[in-house]
Amino acid sequence: MAAAALPTRVSPTGLVVVQPLRRRYCAGCRRGPVAMLVLEDAAPRCLDCADLGHLVFLPRGDTALTRRSREESGLSAVVVRFNRRKGRYERQGVLVEEAALVRAEERCLADAQARRRRRARDARRRAALDARFAQAFAAEILRLLPGCPPERAQGIAAHASLRGSGRVGRSAAGRALSETAVVSAVVASVRHLDTPYDRLLMSGVPRHEARRQIMADVETRIRTWREAGEGAGAGDEDAAGSTSGFPLEVRGGTGQDLRSTAGS
Repeated sequence: MAAAALPTRVSPTGLVVVQPLRRRYCAGCRRGPVAMLVLEDAAPRCLDCADLGHLVFLPRGDTALTRRSREESGLSAVVVRFNRRKGRYERQGVLVEEAALVRAEERCLADAQARRRRRARDARRRAALDARFAQAFAAEILRLLPGCPPERAQGIAAHASLRGSGRVGRSAAGRALSETAVVSAVVASVRHLDTPYDRLLMSGVPRHEARRQIMADVETRIRTWREAGEGAGAGDEDAAGSTSGFPLEVRGGTGQDLRSTAGS
């Protein structure tokens, strides 16, 4: 310990107790070597001789528990140990009254339980919001493409709107249920599930070439699902008006139109 003097007994944060690096003996009772000591009148004293023997040691690591233990404890001390490599004393924990530690642990446990309950409530709330959004997304698919099977629309909506997925349903346009975003989700589903697109990719065909090869199949499926609703409303001016605002790929546009708007 010759490299650095022992810290004084009182610091701005209260009493200081040292964990010595080498064997030290109490100057009062002569017992030792001691695991912790206090410097009094330039002499080391064990915790019992320093009237701190009734305190219990709380290692560092849990900031909230340490803070609350010191708040609850009428008497406390900071425990430090010298770091030879860094050339300074470093905090190792605190000494507090045992009853204070028990009360602090109860407070922290209550907070942890409250946080768990809050997280559970938030998870239920998000799940309910996600379920309602997926239902709205599926309903919009069926409005735009009434020939799409309802269970398929639900599957597409669930996939596209998965929280944290980064898919089109979680984009700003998707959350707003824009026609382009909704149709893009349907096109992506058709591409992967109803065409040989995935097999082409696995065989080494470049992505853009694979999309070009299956574009006609995608357009046919989208047109079939769209025209199922047009047939039911033939001659109905309102029904005709409802399809006039579809994106080009839904209204039978070119393959380039479909590629420009549909996400994977």
